[in-house]
Amino acid sequence: MYPMNLETLAIQVTRFHDKNASAVSTPIYLTSTFERDHEGNLPHGFLYSRGNNPNRDLLEKSLAILEGGAAGLAFGSGMAAIAALFQAFRPGDHVITTPFVYYAAQRLLADVFEPWGLEYTLVDTSDIAAVEAAIRPNTRLFWLETPSNPLLCITDIAALAKLAHEVGAVCAVDNTWATPVLQRPLALGADVVMHSTTKYFGGHSDVLGGALVVAEEGELSYRLRQIQNLTGGIPSPFDCWLITRGIQTLPLRVRQQSVHAEKVARWLVGQPGVEKVYYPGLEEHPGHEVALAQMKDGFGGMLSFEVGGGLPAARSVAGALKVFTQATSLGGVESLIEPRKIYEGPDSPTPDGLLRVSVGLEHPDDLIADLDQALKSLK
Repeated sequence: MYPMNLETLAIQVTRFHDKNASAVSTPIYLTSTFERDHEGNLPHGFLYSRGNNPNRDLLEKSLAILEGGAAGLAFGSGMAAIAALFQAFRPGDHVITTPFVYYAAQRLLADVFEPWGLEYTLVDTSDIAAVEAAIRPNTRLFWLETPSNPLLCITDIAALAKLAHEVGAVCAVDNTWATPVLQRPLALGADVVMHSTTKYFGGHSDVLGGALVVAEEGELSYRLRQIQNLTGGIPSPFDCWLITRGIQTLPLRVRQQSVHAEKVARWLVGQPGVEKVYYPGLEEHPGHEVALAQMKDGFGGMLSFEVGGGLPAARSVAGALKVFTQATSLGGVESLIEPRKIYEGPDSPTPDGLLRVSVGLEHPDDLIADLDQALKSLK
């Protein structure tokens, strides 16, 4: 296929050429198993839907192409994808990640994989010297998230991928918030990209999914496929169909949401009651220069901001909003907001007064007007 712009590629790679009825829209293959021919062969290569299915095959190939990887693997949720990656390593191996990583991923390490024998160290991955100091002889994985959830910390992917490879470790990046529209970790040297496809890929808050994309075929991709098949944490054919359909509008949605988010973030700066705004597109953000270098066409549709008065004030602002929906998730066409401490609990490093915002496709002036009246309710 000749080089294409991302908007064209997102539509072309998700097209399924139906040989049965010439349907333009991809059929949904709601089957658990596939018929063999008279000689016992599998004419289309499909055996059983836990192993593969035409809808999942199309989704996985599309994800790999969009991220510039050799292979994609789809899972039933983002957490299932993260768990599969951690399972690919051995008891006694060591993981480096950040205390600012997605809270559930950190709980997965602490509550499931540390008792299993996987060691880990939490270190600010924006500080390369601190990461280098945390390396052990048994370090096998750098687990990065940039921009991070919910503080939007920025990590230099190229620098840490180089450092990981120097010590024989795998560099994996959660690219959920940026998507391949804005950031291509594999092109920056990473070995694996993870997505919660629930979010921007699905794009409509109606499906759960996760994915891993590996840069090269080899021992790691084989191991991940083995885990995917044997543990069975896969998406249904209908879920794959929904996510594949969402991909077709991904570039348009993400770019527009980024424009809206930056306008909202810039308005929030200096507003009465707002103590801090977290958005890498702001020049005062400590990771702005790195984000500017490794993110293209925008800084994403996610932002967070802190209000004075802690969790009660954050609850008050969220409760006063009319256009925003107060809910846990992100990446959909509707704007969502959440006092993040409610979800993460008292042990998380997230500030009590922090509100995490997923900016949708509503007009940004309407979103700003809604935030304005909600913030005035604090007075």
